[in-house]
Amino acid sequence: MTKRVAVLIDGDNLSPTFGDAIHQIGRNGGQVDIARVYTDAQRNSLWHEATLFQLIHSGKGKNASDLLLAIDAMELALRQIVDTVVIASSDGDFAHLHRRLREFGIGTIGLGEQKTPRSLRDSCTRFLELPQNQNDVPHSHNKTVRLPSDLDEKIQSVIAVGSKSGRGIPIADLNVRMRRLHDIKISTYPEKTWRGYLSVRKHLFELDPKGPDAHVRFRPDSFAETHQPK
Repeated sequence: MTKRVAVLIDGDNLSPTFGDAIHQIGRNGGQVDIARVYTDAQRNSLWHEATLFQLIHSGKGKNASDLLLAIDAMELALRQIVDTVVIASSDGDFAHLHRRLREFGIGTIGLGEQKTPRSLRDSCTRFLELPQNQNDVPHSHNKTVRLPSDLDEKIQSVIAVGSKSGRGIPIADLNVRMRRLHDIKISTYPEKTWRGYLSVRKHLFELDPKGPDAHVRFRPDSFAETHQPK
């Protein structure tokens, strides 16, 4: 079953240039059904042009965006309609929110800039540091960010069923099986091809060199982490 994800952005704290990267990180975790950015809608901001998100007007009050984001996040947890909440902000005060959401069984992903304090990084289920260079890939000082996404787990399952003698399955077969079993088209993802997608996840998958019979295998140790008791 596909995990439901909510992406909540503190628009007073982060630049709109991070919007696409933030949304993609949410998609890596499952199906983004809720995507909101909180800010004073009367301000002149490029967040108005971020069509991937619903802009929530928080007004001009002090910490208004923070408070409204926190209220909405807790409502989502209490209603139990999402599995994961992505909170995009470098504000260390959100550490309390991450911890409380996790107490309710909600996984949290924190996204912030290099200045994000350690207290927030440690409070998330996992934390990703947004790059200073917008063309870079977000990275983390917390190794748990390397855990497989919902899509990665689907790929692992398909490979496990089709693999013979530990060789994995042909990459061409992966494309067919993912479309048939999960209605997933890799062309809708930024990498566009399965080789491109798998190549940037070498901690999860092992690829043969290019060729008509190239196979892909998953790395058991990486996926075993997701089944350990919390």
